[in-house]
Amino acid sequence: MGRHREFDVEKALDAAMCVFWRKGYEGASYTDLTEATGVERPALYSAFGNKEALFNLALAHYNEHYLTHIPEALAKPTAREVAAHMLYSTADLNTRYPDHTGCLNINGALATSDASESIRQALIETRAAGQLRFVERFERARAEGDLPQSAKPAALAAYLMAVLHGMAVQAKAGFGRDALEGVAEQALSAWP
Repeated sequence: MGRHREFDVEKALDAAMCVFWRKGYEGASYTDLTEATGVERPALYSAFGNKEALFNLALAHYNEHYLTHIPEALAKPTAREVAAHMLYSTADLNTRYPDHTGCLNINGALATSDASESIRQALIETRAAGQLRFVERFERARAEGDLPQSAKPAALAAYLMAVLHGMAVQAKAGFGRDALEGVAEQALSAWP
């Protein structure tokens, strides 16, 4: 019979996620991860696997627990409300935690070494899947008459994602919530 874990796996995963959120995949060392989680390296390996596996679990944890505003936004009755909910919720999330600003999906691995290419690709795929959800929602909005027939759902989704991603980068650079809400307001002023 194996030894029982002597730590809360969810708490350790959340702590590791915060390290990756703050430092990115390559910037997070095992020392950072063990200090944040309070779990020794062998126990971390045993519970989560290698660093890449831990990052992927942390990313899934982030998407499940911190991006709840996405399904909320997609359920809004109009395309403009979808965009507004996303923009203002992003301003909030990207600045809510002073010690890990921005967005894990954006700042986790924009550029990586060749050894970490799989992490960069996983994040690209995560962002692309999110963008597709907005394309589909805006196609529905156009079909329902909420958006004009001349609207281009794929372009609108790409525009929204570009603004959201830019807001994450700005938050990581120290922009505050007021500044990001100003960006949200400006983006909405251009909405069809």
